[in-house]
Amino acid sequence: MLVLGFSGGFNLVHENPYEVPRAFTHDGASVLVEDGRVVAAIEEERLNRIKHSSKFPTRSMRFCLEQRGARIQDVERIAFYATEKYCNTLLSRLYMSRPEMKTLPDARSLVRGLLEQEFQCDIDPDRIMFVRHHMAHAISAHAMSGYDKSLVLAIDGYGDFLSGLVVRASGSTLTELESYPQSKSLGVLYQDVIQFLGYGAFDEYKVMGLAPYGNAATFRSVLKGFYELRPNGGYELFLDRIPTLLGHVEIRKKGMPFTQQHMDLAASLQEVLEDIVLHILRHQREATGERNLCLAGGVAHNCTMNGKVLYSGLFDNVYVQPAAHDAGCALGAALLASQEAGHPPRMGAQDHVYWGSDIGDDAAIARELESWRGFLSVRKSADVARDTAALMAKGGVVGWVQGRSEFGPRALGNRSILADPRPAENKDRINQMVKKREGYRPFAPSALEEDARNFFDLPEHAGALPFMIFVVKVREDKRALLGAITHVDGTARLQTVSREQNPRYWALINAFKEITGVPVLLNTSFNNNVEPIVDSVQDAVVSFLTTKLNHLVVGDYIAEKVTPTTEDWLALRVSLPSYVSLHHSKSFADPEHMVVRSEIRTSYDARFRFPLSDKLCALLMTLDGETSVGELLREHGVKAEQEPALLEELGELWAQRLVRLSPTATRRAASPRPAADSKSFAGSHT
Repeated sequence: MLVLGFSGGFNLVHENPYEVPRAFTHDGASVLVEDGRVVAAIEEERLNRIKHSSKFPTRSMRFCLEQRGARIQDVERIAFYATEKYCNTLLSRLYMSRPEMKTLPDARSLVRGLLEQEFQCDIDPDRIMFVRHHMAHAISAHAMSGYDKSLVLAIDGYGDFLSGLVVRASGSTLTELESYPQSKSLGVLYQDVIQFLGYGAFDEYKVMGLAPYGNAATFRSVLKGFYELRPNGGYELFLDRIPTLLGHVEIRKKGMPFTQQHMDLAASLQEVLEDIVLHILRHQREATGERNLCLAGGVAHNCTMNGKVLYSGLFDNVYVQPAAHDAGCALGAALLASQEAGHPPRMGAQDHVYWGSDIGDDAAIARELESWRGFLSVRKSADVARDTAALMAKGGVVGWVQGRSEFGPRALGNRSILADPRPAENKDRINQMVKKREGYRPFAPSALEEDARNFFDLPEHAGALPFMIFVVKVREDKRALLGAITHVDGTARLQTVSREQNPRYWALINAFKEITGVPVLLNTSFNNNVEPIVDSVQDAVVSFLTTKLNHLVVGDYIAEKVTPTTEDWLALRVSLPSYVSLHHSKSFADPEHMVVRSEIRTSYDARFRFPLSDKLCALLMTLDGETSVGELLREHGVKAEQEPALLEELGELWAQRLVRLSPTATRRAASPRPAADSKSFAGSHT
């Protein structure tokens, strides 16, 4: 039996009529389960290229069905990651606030209508299921853990009027022990406090990285006033007291430097989170006697907290859902629906989540890379692991793309940027090359599973850590050696890699070990700061060309940049992503003067504005589908002397993922060129 689970919102990629709170609809995904086993799983953002996509996950649904060779008509149940009552409550609030809405929408009819529109077929509304949000979190963790029995803690911001759930799992039976209302939301507590640090939604992990620079004692007494631990693992939050921080902390505005005061607040906040979670777990461990723990929900992406739980010794085994955020609920929804239909989860212990898009065979990879020949120099390697390891040992930073993409927010060796973990300066280099992120944030290591304990001080009971979701201690005698991945407090967010789990990635790390003696690589996600992790080969090429990465490795092929000619740029096909809109408007700059503005906006962020020249705006306004850059310029009388400035601006929009540039299907073969050492139009914007 096929079951399709999904998370996300009720708007198509180009529209926003149903603007329910984004905190509910973010991180859309689809998962196809057959008789309790995963067939395919992918986050919508990987395909529609919108970070934390809150759109209806059409593309990910299609992908999952295609992997099985199935149609939507073949799916017995289609399961959404929240209850129908909760969805209808949010929609009714939207209806009351939007006078232009003539009828009250209901979730089942809305989902049915979107499915019928997108798949062009009738959908029986009885096939659509709505499941409990936190129960979806819980089953997604327990089913993947391989434990027969476990205690499960699912905690996040909110969903279904709750912010958390404690469950006792035995086989496929889930028994609810306790639930936490939204007023006790640890996710909301964390998010409300980080606003004083200039951060907001989806920035929580940044504060986790900032905390080790601070002294938790500085604000300990202040934050103690925001919560109270109660008997039997209970607690209360006093979220209304958080504004009192105004008298203690200077609010950091976006772009301002961090002061020691900000670092201290981050440390105090992290301590509060750990204090409450460990208080809950101590009680539940004693009350239930369970020796296995599963964690899920957005708060479970706090890898520092997870590490504290691991080292606490409270449990013999700790499993954290690798897609602990709401994308993982798509899996949970599918498993719950499958179980209700008589097909309980049959996943067992999972050591990988390579359930996404495949890069294809050699021929497909070669065709895609060859189509970029004016921008890339490509060679096929007879020993890609050895050759790539040698490039990194010499200081190269590599975009590495192999096999099927990972499900979830971590790059686990199939869509990764990799580098030598030893030189501390590699942190700054990679930030300058591609990430453009805060300098304090650490990069993570991938280590050979069999060598991990020689470099990391792991608890005796800790087994493999394949999902990069625990912060662990780097051995003191290895911290100076591993300068690029060791955080200021001597820790690292470790991924262990086994030969069975990912043979190609294991071979690469092993080759690096043979060259350098170090069985560890620096591993960060392959993307720049404005896009999700790359998924396709074309995504990887675009990210490579619009950043300063040294090398791109796809399958057995190694690519370098070459300097494109103006003709190469003009031959590219240009189109607009479906999430952007062009605006040319006139408004008052002050009470006396009006100005004309040209800008790009997006369907996923109402505040986003990106300025562009009136000339380029006018050109892009004429696009209807896809055309070559040269045709676009020629058809509108652009003179040769005007081309460089327009190409430069177009390259900037490309680097920001506000236009799409792609090669023609059959590019004219170009003469080989040496690798570029000077900036190209796209490279100059990063």
